[in-house]
Amino acid sequence: MKQKLKNALFALTATGAVAVAVPMHAFAQSTVTLYGAIDEGLQYTSNVKGKSNIETTSGQDSGDRWGLKGSEDLGGGLKALFQIENGFNLNTGNLENGGRIFGRQAYLGVQSDSFGTLTVGRQYDPLVDLLGPLTANGNWAGSLLSHVYDNDNTDNSIRVSNSAKFVSNKYAGFTFEGMYAFSNQAGGFADNRLYGFAGQYANGPVTVVGAYLQVNGSDTTNSGGAVSSADTDFTAQRNQIFGAGINYLLTSAATVGFIYTHTNLTNVTGSEYFGNLTNPASSLRFNNFEVNAKYQFTPAFYAGLMYTYTMSHYDSAAGQARPHWGNFGGMVDYNLTKRTDVYMQLAYQRASHTDGFAAPLGQAVLVGTDAPSSSLNQTAVLVSFRHLF
Repeated sequence: MKQKLKNALFALTATGAVAVAVPMHAFAQSTVTLYGAIDEGLQYTSNVKGKSNIETTSGQDSGDRWGLKGSEDLGGGLKALFQIENGFNLNTGNLENGGRIFGRQAYLGVQSDSFGTLTVGRQYDPLVDLLGPLTANGNWAGSLLSHVYDNDNTDNSIRVSNSAKFVSNKYAGFTFEGMYAFSNQAGGFADNRLYGFAGQYANGPVTVVGAYLQVNGSDTTNSGGAVSSADTDFTAQRNQIFGAGINYLLTSAATVGFIYTHTNLTNVTGSEYFGNLTNPASSLRFNNFEVNAKYQFTPAFYAGLMYTYTMSHYDSAAGQARPHWGNFGGMVDYNLTKRTDVYMQLAYQRASHTDGFAAPLGQAVLVGTDAPSSSLNQTAVLVSFRHLF
């Protein structure tokens, strides 16, 4: 009996040794990382359909998520890489991004030391990657400080499926990205497809970016294409976005920036924010002008301010409207540890140049609130606790 027990223990020990030894050998040149963000806050909004609102919020600055990313050395200056990322609502436990398991990102690719990285799957577009970080909402703040309706996608409202993306290495300060997302429809190559590109020059204190993005069609005619209604703020026949921006590091602690973007939508039938239009817009255009500044007082504490002026041009069979919006926002953030912080955001918006026909386009509506204001003004204050892992 004792000998049998010894044999069993020896077998278990040997098995354990093999189980440990094999992964150490097989993954000597590999890495896999589990990461995530949990961001929970309390928000006051002055006017939501005519009444003030106090609510808990999930992921206003850093969308709640968890993910896996990894790479493996293939030799010859090549690496295989992947990333899968889930988005969820902390307050309800529900999946975000249209209920997808990995709705934020899910891609596989190859990285070359000589040229760059090619990835295929569901991923962020070049405008989000390079121009977004020059804005307040795409860098040090979040959704509340976005441009009206996030019409230019700098807050990453458009999630792209069926895409191939190339990101170049950096050459003398220059970086380039290009993307094409397929419609995946026989006989409808351009029905719900997306393409875009962006370039960045970064040298010393200066960063300059230019970007272009276009979506043709929507999931109303092709549900298996590049974007779905859960991935975009507008339902339109065509959505063109282009813009440019510059950030300048005044000192080691102070950064200022200016960004201009233009959005041109044709045959718009609806939006996430104002529902289906009674009078579809043959043309809907936005021009956004943003200035922002951030100051890092200490390694653990910073503050930022931004102002955006947005001009819109709305044409339909019923007439025209020219609503404008002024957005002011600020944020302070304090790191309790390297991975845990508390922050407060303030956002105020005022609509102008409106008339009765402009509703709902003529109302104030802050991204990150439940619904448009019933007046020309809307204010929101958010206090939130965040942990990164």
